[in-house]
Amino acid sequence: MTLMEGKKVPQVTFHTRQGDQWVDVTSAELFDNKTVVLFSLPGAFTPTCSSTHLPRYNELACEFKALGVDSIICMSVNDTFVMNAWKADQECENVIVIPDGNGEFTEGMGMLVGKEELGFGKRSWRYSMLVRNGIVEKMFVEPQEPGDPFKVSDADTMIKYLKPDWQAKPSVAVITKPGCPYCAKAKALLKAKDYTFEEIVLGRDASTISVRAITGKTSVPQVFIGGKYIGGSEELEKYFA
Repeated sequence: MTLMEGKKVPQVTFHTRQGDQWVDVTSAELFDNKTVVLFSLPGAFTPTCSSTHLPRYNELACEFKALGVDSIICMSVNDTFVMNAWKADQECENVIVIPDGNGEFTEGMGMLVGKEELGFGKRSWRYSMLVRNGIVEKMFVEPQEPGDPFKVSDADTMIKYLKPDWQAKPSVAVITKPGCPYCAKAKALLKAKDYTFEEIVLGRDASTISVRAITGKTSVPQVFIGGKYIGGSEELEKYFA
C-alpha cells in the first residue's frame, strides 16, 4: 500500500445503476472543482462497515458541509446492485455510494488487497481521504494488522483534521411509528435545532416490546439524546426550552 497525498486521484469510469438505467460516472465528475471526503471499506453489508463506518459519516454530513465539503463518497469493491441495496438498507441519504466493481480505482490508489481467506477475493483496504479538485490532500489509512482494523478512517478523525477544535454533538435516536403526528413534530423540532438522528420505526426496526422494555411506555415518539432518555414530543420541547 502506498500514500497518494499530493497526487491526482485515479481516472476511472464507474458503472452505476440509477433506477432502471446504466449510468457511467467518471472520476472527473466526482472530484473536479470540488472538496470531497471519500472513505473506502472492504465490503457492503459487513459488520463494521454497516454498524459504524457508513452511519457515522452519514450522521455528520451536515457538519462536513458546514466545513466546505461538497460531497461524501463511500467506495467499495462491490457491484452497483449490492451498493444500491446497501444504501437503501442503511438509509444513508447524505452519502454517495460508488461501486468500484473491478477494483480499478482502488488499485490505482494502491489500496487493493487480497481477502481470499474470507472468500472475498480482491477488496479495498479500509482508508479515508480528503480530496480537493481531484488532488489528494490527506489520507488516513488503517494500520496493516491482521483482521479489519478500524482506528483512523472514521468520520470523527476526518472532521477533526478539517477543524481541530471540533466538538461532537450528542447522538440522537427517535422511536417512531408511521402516521404519528407527534413523531413528525419531534423530528421537525430536532431538524430545526440542527440535530441529525437515527429513526427506529416500529413495525420495521423494532416492536412495542422494545419500547416498553427500554422506556416502560408504549407511546411514541420516544427520544434519546446523548445516552439520556428525554421522552415524547412535549418533553423534547421542554428539553430545548
